[in-house]
Amino acid sequence: MAQWFEAAHVGEIADRKCKAVSVNGSAVALFNLDGEYFALEDLCTHMGRDLSSGWVEGDRAVCPWHLAEFSIRTGEALKAPAYEGVHRFPVRVRDGIVEVCDDRA
Repeated sequence: MAQWFEAAHVGEIADRKCKAVSVNGSAVALFNLDGEYFALEDLCTHMGRDLSSGWVEGDRAVCPWHLAEFSIRTGEALKAPAYEGVHRFPVRVRDGIVEVCDDRA
């Protein structure tokens, strides 16, 4: 059964930035795009490195290791050397708290 977990407070993550969080034991990269929050599995599918240590270009997460790019909105792989997308977790904001759903349980 899917569960929601507190991941951050609204305003804690600057616009076009990312924060690494743990959601029910899973590494998650939590992004803020113009006040809208998105959560991706914090794992580049190319070499298994963390996306959260990279940067944001537009609405893309750029892996710092080999410059693979992923859609922050969908998790889709957009630029080689990654060809497989990453899991996108549902996100909601309630009472000033950004919550991420562990929907893989």
